[in-house]
Amino acid sequence: MTDVAAPSSEPLHDLPTGRFSGRDAFQQMVRDAFATAARDGWQEIVISDAHFHDWPLGERGVVESLQAWAHSGRRFTMLACSYDDVIRRHARFVRWRGTWDHIITCRRSPAADPLDLPSALWSPQWVMHRLDPERCVGVSGSEPDRRVLLRESLNEWVRSKSTPGFPSTTLGL
Repeated sequence: MTDVAAPSSEPLHDLPTGRFSGRDAFQQMVRDAFATAARDGWQEIVISDAHFHDWPLGERGVVESLQAWAHSGRRFTMLACSYDDVIRRHARFVRWRGTWDHIITCRRSPAADPLDLPSALWSPQWVMHRLDPERCVGVSGSEPDRRVLLRESLNEWVRSKSTPGFPSTTLGL
């Protein structure tokens, strides 16, 4: 057994590898990824999309998976051009985000071209990357090269092309 295979030896039997196509396939992959994260105890999750309008973040099952996943020491990062669709479409997720603010980092890049911002879910164990968000076509897998390349791209956006965004509470006067 080699060291390279070790990270992908996590039990990922219900997460697909290879190409995917279609909104239903994409949304089911997001659901399955969060359920697997909760079951397998992933330490970190990064999600990125221009607006998250077609992600199933507000579904009861997704929020229940995130609730089961969330523990001290875990990290969740979100990156978007705008969080307006998240606030409008995903009320359950917004409430969950407020509860777990201490493990969640939200970044926004309002000037970015929505097609340039990666539409992806990254974890140290498995990744999903929509190469064509309009048609929901992309690739997923646990190969080390795939995970490293996507992480480097996301890190570049988080570190130098975005600012803090989507506060967990809105303070009024």
